[in-house]
Amino acid sequence: MTREVTHVASRFLTFPNPVNEYAARSTAALVVVLAVVTIAVNTWWLYAALAIGFALRVAAGPTLSPFGRLSVHVIVPLLGRTRLVPGPPKRFAQTIGLTLTTIALILHLSGAVLAGQIAVGLVVIAALLESALGVCLGCLIFGFLQRRGVIPESVCEACAAVRTDALRLNVPARPAR
Repeated sequence: MTREVTHVASRFLTFPNPVNEYAARSTAALVVVLAVVTIAVNTWWLYAALAIGFALRVAAGPTLSPFGRLSVHVIVPLLGRTRLVPGPPKRFAQTIGLTLTTIALILHLSGAVLAGQIAVGLVVIAALLESALGVCLGCLIFGFLQRRGVIPESVCEACAAVRTDALRLNVPARPAR
């Protein structure tokens, strides 16, 4: 029984690797909309919804996240596009989003409303860059930390391969998004 539970849990609580960049970008677009509404309406449960969404994506990628499922099962099939990128930088980016939205929720609940809105504003900026331009700030930070040895190469072998290809082509190294 324990083995079955572990198998089911590992199936649902696994971040995909690789990730379809277009699914990540469409999820980011949905986050932009919810984050802007959260700033405008300024109610605790919207801050909580943002944080919970990030927590679900950190835990299991699109499996448990309504935005992730909508992106993977509806939006991306409509777009008909696929570009696979390494998963660990995307998970790292989602973790940054979780951190910012959790801080925003705590700030809002403690009465520091403007500070909470500013924290969500940072999420809007990052998610907008991801969705509109394909620039993943969390992925860039991940790559920087990996190049500095803070994140071991073993965490993302595919990321190292992307950097190696970039160097071979004499292109500035940039982590996969």
